[in-house]
Amino acid sequence: ALGFGFEVFPLNKNKCEKKKILPSKMLALTSLSPRPARPSPSPATPPHRRPPPPCGRIRPTSAVSTAASDGGGAADDYHSTIRSLNSHGRRHVPRKSLGQNYMLNARVNEELVAAAGVEEGDVVLEIGPGTGSLTAALLAAGATVVAVEKDKHMATLVRDRFGSTEQLKVIEEDITKFHVHSHFLPILEEKSRGTKKYAKVVSNLPFNVSTEVVKQILPMGDVFSVMVLMLQDEAALRLANASIQTPEYRPINVFVNFYSEPEYKFKVERANFFPQPTVDGGVIRFKIKDAGEYPPVSSNKSFFSMVNSAFNGKRKMLRKSLQHLYSSADIEAALTNIGLPPTARPSELMMDDFVRLHNYLGNV
Repeated sequence: ALGFGFEVFPLNKNKCEKKKILPSKMLALTSLSPRPARPSPSPATPPHRRPPPPCGRIRPTSAVSTAASDGGGAADDYHSTIRSLNSHGRRHVPRKSLGQNYMLNARVNEELVAAAGVEEGDVVLEIGPGTGSLTAALLAAGATVVAVEKDKHMATLVRDRFGSTEQLKVIEEDITKFHVHSHFLPILEEKSRGTKKYAKVVSNLPFNVSTEVVKQILPMGDVFSVMVLMLQDEAALRLANASIQTPEYRPINVFVNFYSEPEYKFKVERANFFPQPTVDGGVIRFKIKDAGEYPPVSSNKSFFSMVNSAFNGKRKMLRKSLQHLYSSADIEAALTNIGLPPTARPSELMMDDFVRLHNYLGNV
């Protein structure tokens, strides 16, 4: 979900739809690796043939790619799921208030799972599962999934789709109020078998909660090792690649690099979403640091308080923007000591520079 408004067309369960509906102009990711070929059934074991679906039940459609080099299509997971559930009288229609854009291309979900390195036995937090498109890919990889969904309607949809399975736990709660440790530590302890085990985060996020989620999860290096998120492409690039002395460089970049190693993975064309948004999606991977890997500061809280204060006057010199914390003379002396000019501005300091500045001022 990229966090945009949408229109959902009602489905008529009383009519038998024989026509396959293909999402128009869906573009495949040029960076996607080709899907491995499925093994052919043994001659001694003829393939199982299912009877045609009853009237009103629509099989998953295939999305024809205009950019695919392998000649294969990608399953339209969104429409096939909604129609399959509605054929049983569920009448699921995603709510407009969520402002979500749903994934059509199942191969994108497979690439998200691959980017996180999800394997058999992993424990994964999924935030906002929507119709369960990504959830299905995570379960297929052998993961135990804890799906946190704020909306009761969508949580019910996911439960209806997957039924009863020990691999999936759906929790109706706002992720910003979700107590991660109380839910995940018992699961990880049960699966650890005497060795330290970490969970992973894989999510297609509404953009309006992406910054909150990043700030909430990255400091939890005692629980998570990797986080892979689908965001707006511009936001993903800004979090991964923002450089000093650019308008995009903000306190969040210092925060991200303090707690993790970010890496931009790939762009997802906007035609892979329904309804189609006005911007492309982008996938970013965070390798989350353990506490022992954090930069050496006396207090994380005081460090980020200094960084945020510095950027409150982004165009001001640090000796001005930090003068409510330290004297101008002490700030100038600290900057000179770490090899920076006394007229330096916050946009000129990398994370390591902020660390050295904080530690020097802490000893004044």
